Amino acid sequence: MNVRSFLRFVELPTKVASVIPFLLGTLYALYRFEDFYVLRSILMFVSLLSFDMATTAINNYYDFKKAAKKHGYGYETHNAIVHYKLKESTVVATIAVLLLLAVGCGIALVAQTGLIIFLLGGLSFLIGILYSFGPIPISRMPLGELFSGLFMGFVIIFISAYIHSDQSLVTLLLRDGWIDLHINFIEVLYIFWFSVPAILGIAGIMLANNICDIEDDLENRRYTLPVYIGRKNALLLFRMLYYVSYLDLIVLLIIGVNPVLVALLLITLVPLRRNISLFYEKQEKAVTFILAVKNFVLMSTARIVVLGIAVVLSSLDLLT
Repeated sequence: MNVRSFLRFVELPTKVASVIPFLLGTLYALYRFEDFYVLRSILMFVSLLSFDMATTAINNYYDFKKAAKKHGYGYETHNAIVHYKLKESTVVATIAVLLLLAVGCGIALVAQTGLIIFLLGGLSFLIGILYSFGPIPISRMPLGELFSGLFMGFVIIFISAYIHSDQSLVTLLLRDGWIDLHINFIEVLYIFWFSVPAILGIAGIMLANNICDIEDDLENRRYTLPVYIGRKNALLLFRMLYYVSYLDLIVLLIIGVNPVLVALLLITLVPLRRNISLFYEKQEKAVTFILAVKNFVLMSTARIVVLGIAVVLSSLDLLT
């Protein structure tokens, strides 16, 4: 396996769905808590990226082993194992190395932060494995959008903010057999609301993927959400996900969680609506699926830029 086949095997471009929430959570912590720990951030980033690549690799390997339909775009071209004629032993070894790297950095991060990261990280690892592996993987059920959105859109943002918060969000202690748990409910709720656009954007990527694959999924016995609700309803849901995201941004601006600069994000509605219309016209994996990724990257990148500017301006106020 060379570098090119590895990057195709782990589908590196799709890692924006985990890297962007990481950046959003980090900037949220800088803006809200005004603190930053370099080592914790590096450990989380390496663990997150390694595990995301591992779950994608597992999903591709599982599709390769279980595919009922062995012809067409979704098999010979899209699956890197077939396209690059990768050895099965090499594929399994690559997955093992990625998982070991993710677990090692995760354990180091727990040592730096505490039990909350152990529990959330462990649960995320479990869901990530069950998403692609097991008798009935999550990706083959109508729950893929929900789980991918919540765990990649909310949990990643929460963890990446929490590691810089000095446990002002949640504390969990074990004392003489008692579990002592304290939750700052308002701050946790703010982070959830802040995460809504990422949750819905990532769910939108999964939904678009499943809409494009309705016919192939039926042949391969993958009963995803679009298979259950139909193409028309799935497309309507796809559109609504984005409009709810913008509504959430406005609410956060009104209650003071988002900086005033967030109002500039409304400009991104213009290209986003154009992409939605193009996807409505044709739902094809090789041509229009990328529009869902572009929408997520467009909206999220704009948020990252705005939050970055807000952090800089806030730090300048502190210095003066």
